[in-house]
Amino acid sequence: MKCSMCKKDKKAYEMFKHDTDICKGCEAVRWFPKYLSHTSGKWKGQPFILFDWQREIIYNLFGTIKKNGKRKYNFVYIEVPKKNGKSELAAGVAIKLAFADGEASPEIYSAACDRDQANIVFGVARKMVIANKELAKRCKIIESTKRIVHNTNGGIYRIVSAEAYSKDGYNIHGLIFDELHRQRNRELYDTMTMGAGDARDQPVFFMITTAGYDRNSICWEVHEKARQVKEGTLKLDNWLVSMYSADEKDDWADEKVWAACNPSLNKIIDIEKVRLAYNEAKEVPPLENDFRRKRLNQWVKQESRYLPMKKWDECDRNIDKLALKGKYFYGGLDLASSTDIAAFVMVHKDEDRFYHVLPFFWVPEEAIEIRSRRDKVPYAEWAAEGLIEATPGNVIDYAHIEAKIDDLQNDYDIQEIAFDRWGAVQISQNLEEKGFTVVPFGQGYASMGEPTKELLKIVLAGKLIHGANPVLRWMADNVVVRMDPAENYKPDKSKSTERIDGIVALIMAISRADVHGQSGSVYDDHDLILI
Repeated sequence: MKCSMCKKDKKAYEMFKHDTDICKGCEAVRWFPKYLSHTSGKWKGQPFILFDWQREIIYNLFGTIKKNGKRKYNFVYIEVPKKNGKSELAAGVAIKLAFADGEASPEIYSAACDRDQANIVFGVARKMVIANKELAKRCKIIESTKRIVHNTNGGIYRIVSAEAYSKDGYNIHGLIFDELHRQRNRELYDTMTMGAGDARDQPVFFMITTAGYDRNSICWEVHEKARQVKEGTLKLDNWLVSMYSADEKDDWADEKVWAACNPSLNKIIDIEKVRLAYNEAKEVPPLENDFRRKRLNQWVKQESRYLPMKKWDECDRNIDKLALKGKYFYGGLDLASSTDIAAFVMVHKDEDRFYHVLPFFWVPEEAIEIRSRRDKVPYAEWAAEGLIEATPGNVIDYAHIEAKIDDLQNDYDIQEIAFDRWGAVQISQNLEEKGFTVVPFGQGYASMGEPTKELLKIVLAGKLIHGANPVLRWMADNVVVRMDPAENYKPDKSKSTERIDGIVALIMAISRADVHGQSGSVYDDHDLILI
């Protein structure tokens, strides 16, 4: 039931005193500016008056009470772009749980992937406590071990990180889990959330993060659960979810989109800084994902983008297979694993230095339905449309690949086939016996470096003609590159969370086409550096 404070204008929340009984939600909202103040920037020293989005979280967390008098919500998941004030909010929650929640000997923890990250929220909380005389006199701050010990209620607030923690012994009343997307595995999350608060009546697991890029991570798992709770497709009554992000189809250049997913824009976030970040990302393709993830809170495919997909999509001109009959082609063959995807990509480089691409893919038939469900990638649809060939059994039958390449030679003059040495010895020998020229192609920087840069230049110049093949586009969107100290870079399958075999094959084919075709880069007057 709403109290008299609930019914007043929101400005009433800024009052430190009033003479009416108030509900627990309003009491918590009022507690923040009464005891806490901002610790940095232009707001430093000012009372911590919650923004609307923060107020909603605090009101619901502390004010939604079950019939037994305990809080309804135990798990709070907040996903919001950087610099919106989530660390300050989390620090305030930690202090309230430690100092003003009526719990005997409360144990509060700030958890994160490493000690430095865990210390961010703790450090803000420490400054808030020191700045308030009433809070400061109730506790002792132990700098050496990053602890705040309450003098009277027996409580403790300290940090714990994935670098060093014990697997048991936690009796959690409050957990602040910072930047969950940075967790390298699920061990710390599981240890801190599974059963660690069972001895408490109303523990709070307060998770804050920006979007990540690893969809095989614990953060993606929790993100998906939270998304379903928010959408109402998953019923978890003890979860409170607050997510601010741009939709995948939203225009990342639209300032209205920026405002919709940054609830503190023009309050603590200067829009000019967002504009500068956008302009930089627009000019430097690898920074696009960084902008999308940190400023728009969009989950991306990789930490640093290699191929700008807007430019890739502009290269979707139709392939004229009839006009290409009899033309010279150079192929790249990447077999990856016999249980995954095999790719053969052919490239024709014409006299105007346009690269015409013909891609072909194979998967094992028995795994296609499982992979479609597991990876949420439409393998089955692609197979039905003839974009991927499903070979019988649970491994790829390389005889189908040999037969396809042999058949392609009837229409196109395949000059060379470059192949990754790994796993392709037998098929390369078989193709050679059929009369094809096969060339082993190393996967290190020496072999892959220049053609990897060249593919980026070709895409930026609009010189790639790929016919909008959806399988190849999916792989282009997945690519992560690794850079050496000399700023050479190449595709990194270990960091690419999904398949990139078609792009690896394309790079090899482009390299052989450049060796034998018209010399010179399509982008001779630019020296692109991947950041």
